[in-house]
Amino acid sequence: MSAGPTGGTSPAEEVVQRLTATTHTVATAESLTGGLLCAALVAVPGASAVLRGGVVAYAADVKTGVLGVPPDVVSRHGTVAPGTATAMAEGARSLLGSDWAVATTGVAGPDEVEGKPVGTVHVAVAGPYGGSTVRIRSQGGREQVREAAVDAALRLLRDQLPA
Repeated sequence: MSAGPTGGTSPAEEVVQRLTATTHTVATAESLTGGLLCAALVAVPGASAVLRGGVVAYAADVKTGVLGVPPDVVSRHGTVAPGTATAMAEGARSLLGSDWAVATTGVAGPDEVEGKPVGTVHVAVAGPYGGSTVRIRSQGGREQVREAAVDAALRLLRDQLPA
């Protein structure tokens, strides 16, 4: 991820700095971002001290079987839903033994999924103080949607972490 608009610290750098300062760890659970979120964190020097790992759960059965997303959440709401994102984050946190976890699920395109339009993204954070979920609608092509999802995930995580 690049630096902020003023040339300052990027969201990934801020996340690694805050985690390092608190000696907390993080894990990722990704669907549409396919590892980009974890890669953004890995790109920051010092990330090895705070990053536990990541799971790319692109298929619904991987979300349920590996991350422990309850099958009824997927059957009732689909894979592109706030509850699914929350369960993915909670599952990664438990599976990888981290203090924090961040998850992404959504529709990068080119076609809609589960009746949800391209650009629909849900991001969730789970941590020791609770969690948070946001929905974004991104414009552009597949790569723009995925990059927007990574940016939203890093910013949500950063905003949940102690300063």
